[in-house]
Amino acid sequence: MEMETRISDQPVSPNKEEEEEKKTRVLNKSLLLLNCIMLAIGNCGGPMLMRLYFVRGGKRVWLSSWLETGGWPVILFPLSVTYLHRLRKGDRSTNLFFMKPALFIACAIIGVLTGLDDYLYAYGMARLPVSTSSLIISTQLAFTAGFAFLLVKQRFTSYIINSVVLLSIGAVVLALHTSGDRPDNESDKQYFLGFFMTLGASALYGLVLPLIELTYKRANQAITYPLVMEMQMVMSIFATVFCTVGMLFNNDFKVSLSHSLFLEAVIPREARDYELGEVKYYVVLVCSAIIWQFFFLGAIGVIFCASSLLAGIIISILLPATEILAVIFFDERFTAEKGIALALSLWGFVSYFYGETLPKSGQNFNMKI
Repeated sequence: MEMETRISDQPVSPNKEEEEEKKTRVLNKSLLLLNCIMLAIGNCGGPMLMRLYFVRGGKRVWLSSWLETGGWPVILFPLSVTYLHRLRKGDRSTNLFFMKPALFIACAIIGVLTGLDDYLYAYGMARLPVSTSSLIISTQLAFTAGFAFLLVKQRFTSYIINSVVLLSIGAVVLALHTSGDRPDNESDKQYFLGFFMTLGASALYGLVLPLIELTYKRANQAITYPLVMEMQMVMSIFATVFCTVGMLFNNDFKVSLSHSLFLEAVIPREARDYELGEVKYYVVLVCSAIIWQFFFLGAIGVIFCASSLLAGIIISILLPATEILAVIFFDERFTAEKGIALALSLWGFVSYFYGETLPKSGQNFNMKI
């Protein structure tokens, strides 16, 4: 399905214009819902699988960061479907890829920044409990709001401001319980280094989201959803290359003598010693790579349908859900502060979407399939 948003230039009858606007709203909301679901799956599942890797014996930080974008070949499937759909419509001259060189370069730069963000986040996840790292990541909303205001001139309505304030208060409330979450075998240096690495990841991704929106606005071509998927694939490829270089410098591909005096690579040796078994080790890695693609594709899809600020708000809204999953799967404590944060997050969610449902003047879009 190819979807294109553009301003209508030709005069149309009032009835036809109303039908077009109704069709536009339905298609846009459906696509937005789909991307919100993908973002929710990736935002909740990605950290859980990454933490599972570390708590059960995994130690390769660069490998974990590589997995965040290494699943990019998954995007080739929906891209192929949209290409075949265009061929079935009779357009034999359709291009396999739409991206122009300037847009490719912009996505490559954002991809390298994403690779750095992947490493910062993976390092923090290796040192901190899920609940603590998720709390720190929630500060991304403030960074996203600030950069969105500076880069894309995001308009702040009273409902958006109310949502940001409520979600920020929820993060502050969660901060009240972090003192009891420090692992027993973790030194002060390791804990605080993990803390600041995660904070850096939060700030950097708070910059990346508005940069993607700015790229949409500055692109010298029509932005369609297949093009959005192409952009995500290019960003993931460059982020993966960045992390692959990091793995090379970290000797993650090194081959050395094992206990049985046979040559063995580092990663297969780690798989053999993994607490859950060798097969489940690779299952965790593969599932992690796929789930993280849901996160990134969902995030840029939300930006395409709405804004980078909404993507940041959804990520913050899902914070309590991640906290609850951490309680269930990793036996982390669910305190009263987490319950309050959950209520505040839901309140902020309702506030934002209520403001979005209010009628907006001056918009005349035509959604073409």
